[in-house]
Amino acid sequence: MAPAGETKLPSRVLVIGGTGFIGRHIVAASAREGHPTFVLVRDAAPTDPAKAAVLQGFRDAGVTIVKVKMASLLQLLSVDLYNHESLVAAIRAVDVVISALGHYQILDQTRIISAIKEAGNVKRFFPTEFGNDVDRVHPVEPAKSLMFGAKARIRRSVEAEGIPYTFVAANFSTGRFLPTLAQVEVGITGLPTNKVLIVGDGNVKGIFTTQEDIGTYTVKAVDDPRTLNKILYMRPQSNILSYNELVSLWEKKVGKTFQRVYIPEDEVLKKIEEFPVPLNIGLSISHSVWVKGDHTNFEIEPSFGVEATQLYPDVKYTTVDEYLNRLL
Repeated sequence: MAPAGETKLPSRVLVIGGTGFIGRHIVAASAREGHPTFVLVRDAAPTDPAKAAVLQGFRDAGVTIVKVKMASLLQLLSVDLYNHESLVAAIRAVDVVISALGHYQILDQTRIISAIKEAGNVKRFFPTEFGNDVDRVHPVEPAKSLMFGAKARIRRSVEAEGIPYTFVAANFSTGRFLPTLAQVEVGITGLPTNKVLIVGDGNVKGIFTTQEDIGTYTVKAVDDPRTLNKILYMRPQSNILSYNELVSLWEKKVGKTFQRVYIPEDEVLKKIEEFPVPLNIGLSISHSVWVKGDHTNFEIEPSFGVEATQLYPDVKYTTVDEYLNRLL
């Protein structure tokens, strides 16, 4: 706590995976909220025009780009992405570390945990999650091990090392699921034209949050003592919808009725076995949500969690209704 009369400065934030799907919104929110913000990259001048544009946008917002030294080629080939010494040095320059690494790099966060432990100065670590609460799911393979199990292992490692943390359970991100009306996990790549494939009976509720709001709520939690060593849940009330409610909302917007094709659980499980990677992973996540109800089948208890929209009622989140208007 800052002495009386002294203004507490915003924490310095390091984002790892800051150019990714969720990470870029966390970086933008951090800069917008006035945090000295640093983004760890392997290439500060990428040849990919889209990624180069993202980095330039960061610089324009006052974000510091930190280039981490690469590991040896042999280490790189074994997926050792970061040089330990340079990672420790980057972490020692900040107060908070937020990981937004992709799904296939979940277990690489053990290297971040090791560096945080050696640096010894981090006030808060946010490991990459931003989906279901992995301690309160009922998944089948392959998501059970490859996604939820891997994230749970990182949680246990963070706790075992005594690192201050916030785990973020943001549920479904609108940008991934709504452009196909949540059919992406059954291999549909666009909005429905005549029929909608619905996992389960369509009556179980899921929760949606935009990537922008995920970034905003995550950064709001950075210096908030109420979120320390807690799970930060994102449950925007207007965005808690069953599959049937989602389809009805879209039908009303487009003035058309779609054939609803329901996929019962036994058929979903069969498709998971038959689908290739990554469709089988995605469908097993959908099974967790739309069949097992893993977004909404438990209450948030103060002993382990807090809810973002209740903590930060000043944030005007984007509703599913508003997001769907973008797709018209």
